[in-house]
Amino acid sequence: MNRYSSWKYILIIFLIGLGFLFALPNIYGKDPSLQISAARAVEISELTEFQVSTALEEAEISYKDISLDASNLTIRFSDEETQLKAQSVVKDSLGRNYVVALNLAPATPDWLTKFGAEPMSLGLDLRGGVHFLMEVDMEAAIEKAEDRYISDLRSFLRENKVRYKTITHNETGGLLIRFKNDSERNKGESLIIDNLNELEIIESESDENKFSLIIVIKDEVLLETQRLALSQNITTLRKRVNELGVAEPVIQRQGLKRVVVQLPGVQDTARAKAILGATATLEFRLVDEEHDPQEAVNGRPPAGSKLYYERNGQPILLKKQIMLTGDSIVNAASGIDTLSGGPDVTITLDGKGAKKMSRGTRDNVGKRLAVVFIEYKMETIKKDGLIQKEKETIEEVINAAVIQEQLGKRFHITGLESSEEAKNLALLLRAGALAAPIYIIEERTVGPSLGQDNIDKGFDSVVIGFILVLIFMAIYYKVFGFIADVALSLNLVLIIAMLSLLQATLTLPGIAGIVLTVGMAVDANVLIFERIKEEIRNGNTPQASIHAGYEKAFSTIADANITTLIAALMLFSFGTGPIQGFAVTLSLGIISSMFTAIMVSRGLVNLIYGGKNLKKLFI
Repeated sequence: MNRYSSWKYILIIFLIGLGFLFALPNIYGKDPSLQISAARAVEISELTEFQVSTALEEAEISYKDISLDASNLTIRFSDEETQLKAQSVVKDSLGRNYVVALNLAPATPDWLTKFGAEPMSLGLDLRGGVHFLMEVDMEAAIEKAEDRYISDLRSFLRENKVRYKTITHNETGGLLIRFKNDSERNKGESLIIDNLNELEIIESESDENKFSLIIVIKDEVLLETQRLALSQNITTLRKRVNELGVAEPVIQRQGLKRVVVQLPGVQDTARAKAILGATATLEFRLVDEEHDPQEAVNGRPPAGSKLYYERNGQPILLKKQIMLTGDSIVNAASGIDTLSGGPDVTITLDGKGAKKMSRGTRDNVGKRLAVVFIEYKMETIKKDGLIQKEKETIEEVINAAVIQEQLGKRFHITGLESSEEAKNLALLLRAGALAAPIYIIEERTVGPSLGQDNIDKGFDSVVIGFILVLIFMAIYYKVFGFIADVALSLNLVLIIAMLSLLQATLTLPGIAGIVLTVGMAVDANVLIFERIKEEIRNGNTPQASIHAGYEKAFSTIADANITTLIAALMLFSFGTGPIQGFAVTLSLGIISSMFTAIMVSRGLVNLIYGGKNLKKLFI
């Protein structure tokens, strides 16, 4: 009686072995590190590694290790203070062509990583994650709104047959419209007042040289524009974070133009920084074939055209009128161009954008259409001993192809330098265009939000409580108490292993879920042992008491755990953030405690007492 088949012992040993394997990486912790990734048009190579190591040696900054893989260069340090000093040195050494991000790199040995074992992710309230403070460029949002009104005014005045010379940005703010004569100015002024309620005319000039109106966007419209810009940027950032696959992110508004982004458990902070900080969009413009780009290079650009540069450095003239912007893009996917074999991005437009593209390409078959990639960046520089923020706008033509036929809702763009660039561009366009440029003004890896001292005391209390439970069980239930202690310890190992295997993010509420699970696991063993004692008091033999104790207590334990599991699943389904963290650890803990408290402890009992002629149990 009370014997297990060999396959059950093999299964238990196999599962526990896997548990130790996947829990082991958590012992090694993580090293403060710098993760360097390449910006567009540059590569990470051994030369980059040599340049970085030389710069650190010249600055007398020691590092633990430097490693190069296909897309990143990682430098590990012994402490965070050295890590921060090294970031400044490496940034100065590499310039703006590289992204230098703070990171926490796992110190897991290579032999463990070959099995796919990684340490579990810790939330920002414990340790491990990145914090960004981002600022929306509201001036650019207003300028973008003015650009829309310039386009609308041109169409509106043409439709109403009002002759004007130019519509441009006014030097002191607002829009400046120049008309042919006084009569046209008066006609345009009357139409704008009657039909465009969002605009306000603040000045009207009429003389022999200039017939003009100065128009501004009304204050309430500007405020609404800024509010919508911030709201749309937050929505877009959420989509980008979802694309990165970050668990339990925090994205929230701070003040009138700032956004806080916290990414707990993020593994590739360099990629997160590049994707979140990039304000990338596309513009489609016709190429000006009638004028010589060299004249524009010499400072004489023709009216109606603007000078750009292709990726090979060649100047190219494009029409100022934009055929289509990235706002009309609803989907984007990277792939391989079947004709050239190079990377491409397949663009899908919304209905309005498809009509614009169809109309624009129909009338210009045989002409060249350029794709302009626009990106806004902000760099922190040291100038005259002061730390300053410097804005930079990158505009380059990534493709200028002849329009072979009328285009519609779906088309391809080529001319991209690598599949990685195609993938990132597709991600940015798929996540949606930002309403205004957004800049990372603060970046840091963060420690415990409640203070490291409080976290240490919290862990100490868990350890002390766990040890006291082990002592109590060993004293009160003797040999069976030791068996319960082994099962309880293995339960913790399995929980950590499952969190590591799933790469779930452990937070303070998650630790509460583990503590609750430990209590429930002890409850299961207490129920079993008390049932065995009751059977012995009823006069049953020790072997029969063991068998009856496990059999009769099983239904009670199963009922309690299943109802708790249902509650945990509901919390995960309808909860957010920390509540989900609690639900995850509670669910995993219930599954592992059922295994250890029933199957593992029964296996140990059978191993010790099974098949023996017992006169007495030490319980």
